[in-house]
Amino acid sequence: MSPLSWLGALLAARPRPVLVAGILLTLLSGVIGAGAMGEMILNRWEAPGTESVRAHEVLQRDFHTGNANFILLVTAAGGSVDSAEVAAAGAALTTELRADRAVTDAWSYWSAHGDPTLRSADSRHAVVLAHVSGDATTARAQIIDRLLPEFTRADATVQVRVAGAEAVSGQISAQATQDFLRAELIIIPLMLLLLLMLYRRLRLALYTLTVGLFAVFATLAALRVVASFTEVSTFAANITLVMGIGLGVDYSLFVISRFQEELRSGAAVPLAVRTAVATAGRTVIFSGITVAAALSVLLVFPYSFLRSFAYAGVLVVATAVAGALVLLPAALAVTGHAALPRRAGPVTHTEQGFWYRFGDVVMRNPVRSATAAILLLAVLAAPAAGLRIGLPDDRVLPPSASTRQTYDDLRATFDVEANDAVHFVAPGGRAVPPEAVGRYAAALSRVGGVARVNSTAGVFVGGVLAGPAPDPGRLVSDTGTRLEVIPTRRILAGTEVPAFVGELRAVPRPFDEVLVGGYPAELTDFRAVLTERIPAVAALIAVVTFAVLLAMSGSVVLAAKAIVLNLLSLAVMFGVLVFVFQNGAFAGVLGFTPIGTLDPAFPILLFCVAYGLSMDYEVFLLSRIIERYRATGDNRRAVLEGLQRGAPLVTAAALVLAVSFSLYATGQVMYLQMLGVGIAIAIVVDATVLRAVLVPAFMRLAGAANWWTPRGLRRWAVLPNGRETPAGGPGSADDRPSVAG
Repeated sequence: MSPLSWLGALLAARPRPVLVAGILLTLLSGVIGAGAMGEMILNRWEAPGTESVRAHEVLQRDFHTGNANFILLVTAAGGSVDSAEVAAAGAALTTELRADRAVTDAWSYWSAHGDPTLRSADSRHAVVLAHVSGDATTARAQIIDRLLPEFTRADATVQVRVAGAEAVSGQISAQATQDFLRAELIIIPLMLLLLLMLYRRLRLALYTLTVGLFAVFATLAALRVVASFTEVSTFAANITLVMGIGLGVDYSLFVISRFQEELRSGAAVPLAVRTAVATAGRTVIFSGITVAAALSVLLVFPYSFLRSFAYAGVLVVATAVAGALVLLPAALAVTGHAALPRRAGPVTHTEQGFWYRFGDVVMRNPVRSATAAILLLAVLAAPAAGLRIGLPDDRVLPPSASTRQTYDDLRATFDVEANDAVHFVAPGGRAVPPEAVGRYAAALSRVGGVARVNSTAGVFVGGVLAGPAPDPGRLVSDTGTRLEVIPTRRILAGTEVPAFVGELRAVPRPFDEVLVGGYPAELTDFRAVLTERIPAVAALIAVVTFAVLLAMSGSVVLAAKAIVLNLLSLAVMFGVLVFVFQNGAFAGVLGFTPIGTLDPAFPILLFCVAYGLSMDYEVFLLSRIIERYRATGDNRRAVLEGLQRGAPLVTAAALVLAVSFSLYATGQVMYLQMLGVGIAIAIVVDATVLRAVLVPAFMRLAGAANWWTPRGLRRWAVLPNGRETPAGGPGSADDRPSVAG
């Protein structure tokens, strides 16, 4: 007896103790997991160990300053920001902010002797900039909970509003959490209704949702433990919730479907449980191993948020598999024949089935069917070629968000980005003569996209000295000096930031060491490290996935085909994301503001979720086809019978998840809308065009090659070595292999 058969027999014999233990474990996981978010951290777009991060560390240690992550937009109630009343109010505001315990540095238009980059073109607005210390979690908590409400004010002289990267990120997190919870309050009942319509048994729908919730609770509890040893990003909670429910539904559907099939064929309940665990369980395990192994390669990246995807992905797969193969079979053993819908008769997988007939049409015309499907996928995926990665932007927030409104005014009235300065930090720079510093500042100011350079040698614009430094004391430390390069708004609005930073870094410098930092440099370094490792990670994912699928199928061709189909599904998803969210199609319908780029993080999150769900469908369908090939030895018959058995399940899972995910598109944060639209499209395309058309077309064209295995790998072959035809059927003349491999 195989281990899975033994497990199924054990669960069938003693289901109630298992269920009691499962209920207690779920409750305990819920209690422990409830505090998981408090142990997780927020992230910035920083690549550990890079030049920009080292520059940030020196800025904080030696200069007691950093990126301007907190902005106050001060608007004169009447007249100009240069009036005596407004100037006094602005200076007092700067002093008040500088004295706050969370702020290490604050400067403004009034403290910088009228620096024009800190004033709007119409002179009605000016800014106070500050650096709030601490990691992202601490800084955002300070800003959102205390500084934002405290400094949002108005009187007869000025109106003060808050902006800044940390304030925006904090409001994005708060709004996304609110949207997520609101969507879940709709998704859970809707999913229950769809599952009820599918099963026609309430208890089966509840079992399925319970497996998903068990995976979520258990993973959150495990992540809380992991967070005590290493950094875990809040992104881990997002992928846990999304994948936990999704995998729980997929795996439960497969186990329940097989259990019902065995009951309909006349098997007793204990035997049906054992068979379901032994057959469907093997497929679920292979699916889980494939997804977990693929996600685990994200540990190659040096970013805590990507590593957190790996932690959460592996844990949520493990818990979903455990729920589907331990708790669910025990529940089915107690339920028995009540798991069958009313008036359920025996299921016959014959030529009368819709999917059999549909697959037969495809396999009779494989070239035309595959060509039509590939052309459709190519059209949907084509926009992905224009993917542009850019700065995360406040415009992912709805127009009603306070920081979004402040930034809208900044964009409308300011021509430069003083808050996003590029910092040139020379730790030993005070030993360099002022003349050399001036020549360096002048050279930097001649780079296209630079509005102004502040240095101890003065202010330079277009290579010419424009005046003395506005506040030279802020530009020196005990041994070092620094320069501030203020970019124009245009240069940071598009995809030119890496080239801009690269050109600045290439300017010959008079210092022995210069560290280039600031938000533009940090994003540039982040993207460089990310891009550098993506090919290796992609290759590793392909190798790992191929190895697991080869172990499952025993076929090199089927394993390679599965990877290609998954890539097609992902290409379509990214094509839709670029077309909709980058290029702005349907922006009015969905209610978001396109900015012409996508930020670096969410495509990777979407890749993780879509890859996992797509692999589920591939493994489920492939397992049925392999099962029928083992029984018949006929390639064509195996594909059609496998399609008839597996496609209804895949379609049902896709329907439930696609409808559920699409509800995320009703959120007000563009990131959440991307998640809903992207995953829903990927699921629909995967379950229809890919599995229903390309799989049968490809397997008809490949014929006997589907089952070929190199001599060294024949122990994994679908058919035992030397066996020409399995019991159950002679195989068709054009498809039957002469020997396995």
